[in-house]
Parts: sequence; C-alpha cells; structure tokens
Amino acid sequence: MRIAYIAAGAAGMLCGACIHDNTLAAAMQRKGHDVALVPTYTPIRTDERDVSLHRVFYGGVNVYLQQKAAVFRRTPWALDRLLDGRPLLNALSRFSSATSARDLGGLTVSILRGEHGRQSKELAKLVRWLRDEHRPDIVQLTNSMFVGMAGPIKDALGVPVLCALQGEDIFLDDLQEPYRSDAHAELRKRARDVDGFIAPCRYYADAMTDYMDVPADRVHVVPLGIGMRGHSATRAELPDDPFVIAYLARICPEKGLHILIDAVIELLRERGADAATLRVAGYLGTTDMPYFDDCAERMSEAGFAARMQHLGEVDRAAKIDMLASAHVLSVPTVYREPKGLFALEAMANGTPVVVPAHGGFPEMIEQTGGGVLVAPNSPQAVADGIRRLMDDRRLRDSLGGAGQEAVRRDRNDELMADRTLAVYQQYLDPNG
Repeated sequence: MRIAYIAAGAAGMLCGACIHDNTLAAAMQRKGHDVALVPTYTPIRTDERDVSLHRVFYGGVNVYLQQKAAVFRRTPWALDRLLDGRPLLNALSRFSSATSARDLGGLTVSILRGEHGRQSKELAKLVRWLRDEHRPDIVQLTNSMFVGMAGPIKDALGVPVLCALQGEDIFLDDLQEPYRSDAHAELRKRARDVDGFIAPCRYYADAMTDYMDVPADRVHVVPLGIGMRGHSATRAELPDDPFVIAYLARICPEKGLHILIDAVIELLRERGADAATLRVAGYLGTTDMPYFDDCAERMSEAGFAARMQHLGEVDRAAKIDMLASAHVLSVPTVYREPKGLFALEAMANGTPVVVPAHGGFPEMIEQTGGGVLVAPNSPQAVADGIRRLMDDRRLRDSLGGAGQEAVRRDRNDELMADRTLAVYQQYLDPNG
C-alpha cells in the first residue's frame, strides 16, 4: 500500500501527536508499506528515529506571511522553498512555540477553508506533490484542522482521504470569538469531504461525531500503541522510601500539574517531608513559564521545595529511566484527555498510574488494569489515589504488572499499525 500521512510539526515541541504519527508511520513501513510521513508547518520532533520527509509543506513562515499580507500569496514557489528550509523553520520554532491558541484564530479558520483560504498556494503545492511524485493509494490527515485539504486532494488524486482525531477540539474551543464559531462551522462543513476518521478511544469517537456532525459509522476507533524499544519487560524492585511520584507531560494548566502539586503537598504534610519526591518532566513553553513558576512556588511556600525535581524535557532514554524508577505516575488533566500516551508509557515500565475518571482514561484503565481512577479536578482525590498505592505495595505491584502485560500485548505499535491498515483497507476495497 502506498500511503501519504500528512503530519503537523509542533514548533519544536516534543508532542504526543508527533510521536504517535512517527511511531505509526514507522511501524507501517516495517510491514512493507510505502509510507511518506509528510511534515507541515515545522519539522516534526520525536524521541524515536524520525521517518518523516526532509521537505516541509505549509512551512510556518510562508503560512504566517500569507495570512498577514496578500503579496506573499503571489510570490514564486521557488522563493517559498527558501522560507520552507528546515534550518530556518527549526531556528524560528522557539519563537512560534510561544504563541497560544487564542492568538491563532484567523489562521486556523483560513487553513480550514482549504482552497478558499489564504494559504491556497500551499495547498496547491502539496496536492501537486502528492499527484505527481508520491501518487498514494490513500491519504491520512493528522487531525481535523486539516479537513480543508481533503476535497482538493480527492479531486486531484481520486483516492480516499482519512483523518485522525487527536484532541484538536480543545485547541479550537480555546480560540477567541468570532474565530471559535467560524472555525467550528468550517470544520463541520469541510468534514463532509473526509471519507473516514480514526479516533484513539470510543469516548473521543462519540464526542467528535457530535462535534463535527458526521455519521457515526465513519468514525473508527484504533487504540493508541507505543514502540516498545527500551521499555523493559520486567519491573525492577524499588525501595519504598522515598515514594517517587512522576509527572510526564507538557507543563501547562490543562495537564493539571497544579492539582498534583496540591496533592503532593497534602501527602507530605501528612507523612513528613521525606516521605515522597515529585519528579516533573515535559515540554515547557514560554507562555507557560509563569504557571510553572507558580507551581514551584507552591511547593516552596509549603516548605517542600527540595521534594520537587524538575528534569526538563527528557529524551527517550531519560524518559524511560524516569518512569521505571517511579512508584506511580499521575497527570491529572483538567480537560477530557482523549489520548494519554504518557499513561501507556508508564505502564510499559510496570508503573501504575493515577488519572482522572474522564476522557479516554476510564476506557484505558478498564482495558489495561494499570491504574487508579479518581475524581477530576480534585487534589484531595489525587492524594487519596496516590495514598492507596503508597500504603498497599501488593496493589501497586498488581496494577503495575497488569498494565505492563496489557500494554505489551494490546497497545504496541505493531498492533496499532495492523488496526490502522485494516481501516484503510475498508476504504480501498469497500466491498471486501
């Protein structure tokens, strides 16, 4: 099968969507399929071997300039290629990562409008490359903010276009008006051009069916899988003291670090300052630095500054080491998380998780048995969940072992690729 997978770079951020897209594309390549992982906006960033194309489409500089000034919508393509160079896009990524969803309303609506948007020239370049050079049998879009591409791609190539769903409604709902309403309306209109959608869990499939106003039978569920390289099949014995609590996610209010901080403070006040250590790792953007400083200040004011270790953005080896040496991972997301890649990574190392009972987490815990569900948005509930695991080593080992076995068996990248390819096949051969 010849596949074009249109991914989205995250401005230098090591993000779950990039890791997922790269992992899936690599697994399909290993199965003998010709997969072009096509980066847009900026180069993708992953903690495994990058299998994406060197060329970047919809380069972030050109997209921005075309949004701001009509003259750049008519510049020669040769000039555009200079602005799409990886060195320039990588250099500018640290600045663009400081931009929040609230500032991107007009650009988001324009991209959703596809051939009618201000970046129509970029869409034409991508369509021509797909038609004349790669010539795929099927095209996969990384998220629904790219649905404006679907109609022109289908018209030019005559192939099915599918679209992954990866939590983009959270971004769209954070836009300011009138862009939020305009983007939602445009999404619902252009989603009709997509042949099928792939969601990471049943919760999100149902939620996005309503959000996009598409038939339920066009939304398929393919559970997330992770690459197992580096994750040990056995769990090392950890000392009971201090009890190590891990947080591995983007550092931002939506992921709920502040909730975990308050839970840890409660536990330390109850058990003593040496009872536990909190290790925090993940991407920290410029706009979220004051938030992180506030979280750290909470620990300091409570007298527990020394019990919080900030590891920064960790590479794959350091990530696995952090998870394998923790007694529990907790990322108490405020929003209804549809993916939770970090929870699977923790379970792969035999580390149980404490996560809120919303979004995709109830399905994940039911399927894996690898953790404890707690009430959302409650430091007390998070503290109670962690306390259970602190006090019951047998429970902790049981949950960790169950999660580790389930992830290796049911949530590996090879199985994710097989399930995705089976969905593709339905659209390539609808009569079976």
